[in-house]
Amino acid sequence: MMKFARYLAPRLEESFKHSYVQIVFGARQTGKTTLLRDLLDPDLDYNLADPEERGRLLAQPGLFRRECEAARVAGLRTTVFVDEAQLVPSVFDAVQVLYDREPSGFLFVLCGSSARKLRETGANLLPGRSLLHHLYPLVLSERPGPGGFRPRLPGIPAAKSGNSAEPTDDLVGRLSFGDLPGVLNAPAEIRESLLRSYATIYLEEEIRREGYVKDWGAFLNFLKLAAAESGQSLNYAKISRETGLSQPTVKSHYQLLEDMFVGFRIPAYTRSTRKNLLGHARFCFFDLGVRHAAAGLRPCEDTVLADPGPCFEQWVGLELHRRLGYCGRGALSYFRTRDGMEIDYILEFDKRLTPIEVKWTENPDPQDARHLRTFLKEHADEASEGYLVCRCPRPAKLADNITAIPWWAI
Repeated sequence: MMKFARYLAPRLEESFKHSYVQIVFGARQTGKTTLLRDLLDPDLDYNLADPEERGRLLAQPGLFRRECEAARVAGLRTTVFVDEAQLVPSVFDAVQVLYDREPSGFLFVLCGSSARKLRETGANLLPGRSLLHHLYPLVLSERPGPGGFRPRLPGIPAAKSGNSAEPTDDLVGRLSFGDLPGVLNAPAEIRESLLRSYATIYLEEEIRREGYVKDWGAFLNFLKLAAAESGQSLNYAKISRETGLSQPTVKSHYQLLEDMFVGFRIPAYTRSTRKNLLGHARFCFFDLGVRHAAAGLRPCEDTVLADPGPCFEQWVGLELHRRLGYCGRGALSYFRTRDGMEIDYILEFDKRLTPIEVKWTENPDPQDARHLRTFLKEHADEASEGYLVCRCPRPAKLADNITAIPWWAI
């Protein structure tokens, strides 16, 4: 089994030294539990995905606090790990009581895969007492691949993981199966089955557990359409017509996917002198393999090669979104006008704009960069260079301030 050196690991190790509650959010199967168990040797270990453990704490609201108090040894720091903590929101209140009483007495690490229940119950997220972390599917530098190349996109650091072996799969494989650690560690012949199980069994289990969806059949139709539309501008009216759900319900379903970290929005870039901008946000599923399965498509190379451009464009967007998330600053948007000018991504970092186009080509041409040239000319005060991400074997200049770069060098 391949072990991935996660970008977040050294940050967590450093953060654990401080007297704060640690909260780690992320979608299921992104590797939160595996990472935290590698880093921790907890004195108390709660897995609230286990119905018996969860029922025990729900039935006796004060039990968690009493067990923590019993495990406390004077002069030593007691480590308490709670997996899927959002399933028992009262845990957060108990943690605050214990933390306020003795801030350096415990290391609380709370892990969760959904923020909806916490928000709707008004759960205490320990403001001023906690540090929040987010774990994503694997980024490019966490996976074995070509080593020794400096990332070209400004401001986004590579993970110092040492994962610089030869590639274990090519770009089409990455677009087919996504970036979930458990899927990539599985034999190739069962990856499809794992992703279908994620899209059906896990999502159904998790969403039913939220107790939010009343009409399950209609929600499954919504989920399939939302996955098929991943990477496109949000069109509530279209989804509403095709599912028979009201537009407010469609909007709330999208919000549910965001709360569960299954998807996110990419807003339209609107700070332009142009008057014909399109302003609808795009919605992307958090992982391409899960997206294929949820859309009712086979997560396989045939699916990708039937229309590789949109898959490639989404994959680049996912990579940028995850790495900006780890940076803790910066923003990602897209640019599109009614007359057809479009930039796939606008990266905003340290008050600078970097326009990025994505093309499924091995031989980029200066004509492919025409919209980048226009954007750079119109935003010269904020943007000085642009990039075209493609399948070229090595970087190449397309203009003085535009470079074509291979997908593995972003």
